[in-house]
Amino acid sequence: MVKKAESYDEMLKKLEEIVQKIDDSNVPLEEAMKKFEQGVVLCNNMYKKLSDAEEKVKILIDNKEEVYEENE
Repeated sequence: MVKKAESYDEMLKKLEEIVQKIDDSNVPLEEAMKKFEQGVVLCNNMYKKLSDAEEKVKILIDNKEEVYEENE
């Protein structure tokens, strides 16, 4: 079964849940560290998604400028 790629919003929600759990003062250190690691992985994945989106926007803007300049 192929796992569906998570959206940025889904990852953000998971990250918020992790932060809330870590903020709970009753969380054992081992569990807090495990959650922290999960949060770092999520942050890296979120950064990748944002970078990919930024690159797509740049490409679209560049293509639009090229088309506009050709029509002048």
